[in-house]
Amino acid sequence: MEMQQVRYFVTLAQVLNFTRAAELCNVSQPALTRAIQQLENELGGPLFHRERGNTHLSELGRMMEPYLATIHDQSCAAREHAKAVSTLEKATLTIGAMCTIGPQLITELIIRFRTAHPNVDLVMVDGGAPAMIEKLEKGELEIAVVGVPDELPETLHQLPIFEEPFVIVLPPNHRLVAHNLVRAAELHEEPYVSRSNCEVFAPVRKDLNSRGIFLRKVFSSTRDDWVQGMIKAGLGLGFFPEYAVTDPDLVVRPLVEPAYSRTIYLATVRGRPHSAAVGAFVQEARRYPWPVKDKAAA
Repeated sequence: MEMQQVRYFVTLAQVLNFTRAAELCNVSQPALTRAIQQLENELGGPLFHRERGNTHLSELGRMMEPYLATIHDQSCAAREHAKAVSTLEKATLTIGAMCTIGPQLITELIIRFRTAHPNVDLVMVDGGAPAMIEKLEKGELEIAVVGVPDELPETLHQLPIFEEPFVIVLPPNHRLVAHNLVRAAELHEEPYVSRSNCEVFAPVRKDLNSRGIFLRKVFSSTRDDWVQGMIKAGLGLGFFPEYAVTDPDLVVRPLVEPAYSRTIYLATVRGRPHSAAVGAFVQEARRYPWPVKDKAAA
């Protein structure tokens, strides 16, 4: 059964006139007649009785009409929905973001995108970088905001959007608050509140240890709000991406000698056809004034 046969049947069932049905379907009457005959052969009997001036549905035709009308309506709805998605009149875009990326960075971009494309529904998913990459590759995400110490998989197309330095986060009464910069050597034997989801601290700790610098971990949590709360309470200092610090009562100081940073990317699966919504989001991200020089525009 072909969709055009269904369309011809539904139209003919409505007007009960072969000539008029052919005009409405924009085909010749012989073509419409052949299509109806083919459908009758497939369904095993006549669908219409064609008498002089009196074309009407057969018993089989009356039985088939609600089924074929439903198929026709669903087909039309599917085409209209596909058209709306391709023109961004109605679409859903699923975006992943690492949980270690400061929400204020993404929030303004989302607002700009929604203002430009109000008919696109956005679904945000957060998690660790490995989970975001896995969801991208499985097709559960269309685009993700990620950054990892190592190279991203070659299966992903990577658009660098900004460079984010890591900073030392201090309670207001910490001795290092008096310093405009914190040198890595000054961290030796300091109590440290750990962000267990941090993608870069393992290689950073290895590098610090090679320099004879060892911190004392006193608390660990996957939640940045808990980590910041413990720092503010004076339990220890923290190591954060600069734009992930959200508590205004904490003191932020640049880390130097050495400094550490990460590159944040917009990632999509290389070679996979993407919706118009993905392309529109990438273009909006390219125009977005990221807080650090946009490497993609350099």
